[in-house]
Amino acid sequence: QVQLVESGGGLVQPGGSLRLSCAASGSIFSINAMGWYRQAPGKQRELVAAISRGGSTNYTDSVKGRFTISRDNVKNTVYLQMNSLKPEDTAVYYCNGEVTVVGPFRYLEVWGQGTLVTVSS
Repeated sequence: QVQLVESGGGLVQPGGSLRLSCAASGSIFSINAMGWYRQAPGKQRELVAAISRGGSTNYTDSVKGRFTISRDNVKNTVYLQMNSLKPEDTAVYYCNGEVTVVGPFRYLEVWGQGTLVTVSS
């Protein structure tokens, strides 16, 4: 099967930066779109940023100009650079990938386990 493993979360002061990573492993043929979602306490999970295999990106309005999503297709890894962090960015951040797997070929939507980002002084 396929696993997505996030890393890079933690506690940061307002105005600080963090870089999240998400590495995919398993019987992967290819990965199409990848994205980062977040869920704050008491709120629904929301899309933060997404990136196509070709590198096209989109962001939710609240993070435009502060967050940057990127990917390494060789390493099957997606990143989220988060700058100028605000307390309202506090949430569990989840990685998501649209993965084609082998043995047999099939399409899966895969989620990571989440990593906590806390922005607080």
